[in-house]
Amino acid sequence: MNVLVFAPHPDDAAISCGGTIAKLAKKNSVIVVYMTGGGGGSISIAEKKLVKLRKTEAKNAAKILGVKKTIFLGEPDGFLEFNKKTRQKVITIIRKEKPGLIFAPYTNDKHTDHKATAKLVLDSVWKASGPWHMGAGKKPWRTESVLMYETWTPIQEPEHFEDISKVISKKVKAINCFKSQVKDINYAEAVKGLNRFRGVMSGLGTYCECFEVKEG
Repeated sequence: MNVLVFAPHPDDAAISCGGTIAKLAKKNSVIVVYMTGGGGGSISIAEKKLVKLRKTEAKNAAKILGVKKTIFLGEPDGFLEFNKKTRQKVITIIRKEKPGLIFAPYTNDKHTDHKATAKLVLDSVWKASGPWHMGAGKKPWRTESVLMYETWTPIQEPEHFEDISKVISKKVKAINCFKSQVKDINYAEAVKGLNRFRGVMSGLGTYCECFEVKEG
């Protein structure tokens, strides 16, 4: 099965669902789509330099998690929009990669780029399945399942839990690839705590990632 992960910024895939990616990558082809270049993620590094740096960091993290392919759309960090161009890109990717499972941000995440990504993915999953938008590929594709992950905003009523206890160290290692980001904010420690909380409260593992479930 092909698995598509849509990440608003270069570090979001590892932070949000890196453990689940590592598990799935053992038997499936995981493809991560980075919506923005992440150029707005620092006040000490110039935007063009940071985009290049974060692309390298993303590739290194993806390698650790076992990701087969990375796609960088290069939309502006902090200004991702739901429009004809971005929706066409997402529909095209879905039809080309033919995923059985898609990951995207939680619909109520407070970050605007995350909200835009969620809206783009959910709309494009529907549009990709029907006889519309010739410019985005002529063969419709229906994705069976879409799982929405938590990043900035915890999911209020999680519907699916994934035990990542055996791969938590791999997830932390992938997050720490993003040296340009973790030098200012200890994302690995924060996320490890969240995953521990999810594991304890669900009773399904020492560390868990949780998701909101959407039908394809």
